Amino acid sequence: MRKVVIAGNWKMYKTQSEAKIFFSEFSTHLKDTASQAAIADQQVLICVPYTNLSLLQTLAPTVSHPNFNVGAQNVHWAENGAFTGEISAPMLIEMAIKYAIIGHSERRQFFGETDETVNKRLKAAQAHGLTPILCVGESKQQRDQGETESWIFAQLAQDLVDIDQNNLIIAYEPIWAIGTGDTCASSEANRVVGLIRSKLSNPNMTIQYGGSVKSDNIDEIMTQPEIDGVLVGGASLDPASFARIVNYRKG
Repeated sequence: MRKVVIAGNWKMYKTQSEAKIFFSEFSTHLKDTASQAAIADQQVLICVPYTNLSLLQTLAPTVSHPNFNVGAQNVHWAENGAFTGEISAPMLIEMAIKYAIIGHSERRQFFGETDETVNKRLKAAQAHGLTPILCVGESKQQRDQGETESWIFAQLAQDLVDIDQNNLIIAYEPIWAIGTGDTCASSEANRVVGLIRSKLSNPNMTIQYGGSVKSDNIDEIMTQPEIDGVLVGGASLDPASFARIVNYRKG
């Protein structure tokens, strides 16, 4: 059975004091939005900067959701070494972190991430028991040139070499819709997610959509049969907005 996963990605936002304020409000809003989602089969997580991981692990039990976790935004492929600024899987495991985003378009665009390094990070994460969230998606230019499918299929072919598809989440994030307010039409997102699923050995893998997901479009997104959840950027920074996304109303 495919599990619903609602994930927030704080990117490089929120100091520890700001994170405390967020969590003090988040649970209240979760209760107020009266979820109609089947929360017993729903996983919720927020992927935060490394400086917030330990703090938020202590705050996680205060969240009024039975399946809430804190995740990381990246993980290195080595267990240790001369990799200034990087964090290894054992460091995350020591903090009881269970999830890590890998291959986000911002990592690929600004920090030289390649499909080769994405694959290495995925392997390292899985080797230490982390569940990676693999991000794939096309640019506006690639979409306009009709290359959406070929580009994503090429990413998958390289990223998933020797990867355990039973311990993996994929997020389809069209780059042109991230932080732009230009959300991919739900039906089109569903179509692409279905194509991604057709390339997997595990058809029951959770596949999310990400790209300008907000409280006012989450219900429509989650009616799509191929979409199993969302990876939320800016809207996850606001406790009321993210609570409403968690408590989406399907049907």
